[in-house]
Amino acid sequence: MKPEQPVSGVILAGGRGRRMGCVDKGLQPFRGRTLIEWVIGRLQPQLAEILVNANQNTQRYAAFGHPVIADLVPGYAGPLAGLHSALSAATHELVLTAPCDSPFIPDDLASRMETELRRASADVAVAWTGSQPHPVFCLVRRALLPHLSRFLDAGGRKIDAWYADLNVVRVAFDDQPEAFANFNTLAELHSAEVDDSPPRD
Repeated sequence: MKPEQPVSGVILAGGRGRRMGCVDKGLQPFRGRTLIEWVIGRLQPQLAEILVNANQNTQRYAAFGHPVIADLVPGYAGPLAGLHSALSAATHELVLTAPCDSPFIPDDLASRMETELRRASADVAVAWTGSQPHPVFCLVRRALLPHLSRFLDAGGRKIDAWYADLNVVRVAFDDQPEAFANFNTLAELHSAEVDDSPPRD
């Protein structure tokens, strides 16, 4: 299901995967495919464009058929650095972020986020389940690039700190909380490999 307005998406695969033993998270196998293939499969029907933010194994990521963009901010600066690169490279005015280690992403993520962003005339939409925010699942206006650049230049790194002074709308996904589950360790990944239920967030 595609949103009313075309949306670019960035899959955040630019981290070091330290909690997973410093492996490249997006390339880890899970139920017959790599994690990033699961994420691409979920997002592709929803988006007008997919970008992959990666700082290593870029040729392997490029083989999945989407542009690969590295952080423009040095030093593995986190998800905000990936968003910053995506806002610089995207061809559409709205940019959706999603991590590479969440294979159960809602099939209506982009449309629900875009609807609420437009309804609220907000700068940023953030997915929530109950009282839990999921800030790496956000929809951002590309016009915020200068604001984000200033925040990063000042040493800011946390997503929720960046959008604290912006007009943010919460988008409830209480009907599918398991969709935002992710893997932080290889043990979690291997456990879910043989378990039909989603991993715990």
